[in-house]
Amino acid sequence: MAKETDRCSFCGRIKAETNVLIAGLEGHICDLCVEQAQAIIREEMSSSHEVRLGDIKLLKPAEIKKYLDQYVIGQEEAKRVLSVAVYNHYKRITQPPSKEGEEEIEIEKSNIVIVGETGTGKTLLARTIARMLHVPFCIADATVLTEAGYVGEDVESILSRLLQAADYNVAAAEKGIIFIDEIDKIARKSDNPSITRDVSGEGVQQALLKLLEGADVNVPPQGGRKHPEQKMIQVNTHDILFIAGGAFNAIDKIIGSRLQTNMIGYNFDKEKEQIDKENILQYIAPGDMKDFGLIPEIVGRLPVLSYLNPLDEEALRRILTEPKNSLIKQFTKLFAMDKINLSFDEEALNYMVEKSIEYKLGARGLRSILEAILTDAMFDLPSNGDTSDLRVTLEYAQSKFKKSNVARLKVA
Repeated sequence: MAKETDRCSFCGRIKAETNVLIAGLEGHICDLCVEQAQAIIREEMSSSHEVRLGDIKLLKPAEIKKYLDQYVIGQEEAKRVLSVAVYNHYKRITQPPSKEGEEEIEIEKSNIVIVGETGTGKTLLARTIARMLHVPFCIADATVLTEAGYVGEDVESILSRLLQAADYNVAAAEKGIIFIDEIDKIARKSDNPSITRDVSGEGVQQALLKLLEGADVNVPPQGGRKHPEQKMIQVNTHDILFIAGGAFNAIDKIIGSRLQTNMIGYNFDKEKEQIDKENILQYIAPGDMKDFGLIPEIVGRLPVLSYLNPLDEEALRRILTEPKNSLIKQFTKLFAMDKINLSFDEEALNYMVEKSIEYKLGARGLRSILEAILTDAMFDLPSNGDTSDLRVTLEYAQSKFKKSNVARLKVA
């Protein structure tokens, strides 16, 4: 307990001149010195992190794709496009300043949009790239965003999440990656003018423009509007890579309509224009996203466009076992922690793939099916010290899956 005559050992202020005087074993420190010390520590940590960011070891596109191959099965076209776009983006950030007399050429940012059905790997691709580069990464859901002043979240809340992922290191956050999920959900509702505002559609798109282009944005560090008194942090989005993803349901009709229009005339070549109707997303063009409901300015600020192929039986089978963090490897490790050896018959693995295709759950659904089959074993076996092996046969998988809630889903 500090006395009236005690002083701060750092600045010499007496107790009456401070708000709080903290007593130690052989000295005291006041609240003002604590705040100053905290600011010095924050500045030192920030500057040391900047040095590390400046020394980013950027892999070549082929090396980036090779890294992605360890975690993502198939999707060769998307991986090539993403590898080149990420390489060019971080090459642009780390480019040395122009020498005296050299022409200064400013390289513009190339944000990315990925179109693909649910469960095909859009989020996984973005997360894997961020993990490889060791840069801050966050996922923002576009469905909760609304125009400023309305119920929902402001667009700036996206940057709040990135700041949190970077431990509030602004320099690190300004070189991070933001994945905007469900970008198709903020599409304009119609081309016709309306007497009511489209506060969650076109309004959000307009607000996103400055973030995608690159601007100094005042960000509430705690996010949202619940803390109006909080001090804003300024973040420059010029070097932040934005990757947008969406399923764009029913865009296949827009693409199909455009392709049918192009298949008329004297120059039409039947051999060249064979259309793969099972994977019509591969023909997507920026104009299709505009027709879907994205404003032209947004489409222009997402210049790199790629697509993900729908997952067939072979791809799902490989996803189960081949990636570095495949589901089978994850569950095998979980059981191994309880000293239980988990193994699967080939027929059981094929059965899981068939169910995932039947219920149209994609790669994400494989985990639900595995959980349904193994839940009873994960509940009972850790308490049963005698069991050291669990072999999942076709009969075992069928009996456990039929009892689960997943089996009650209505097949689409």
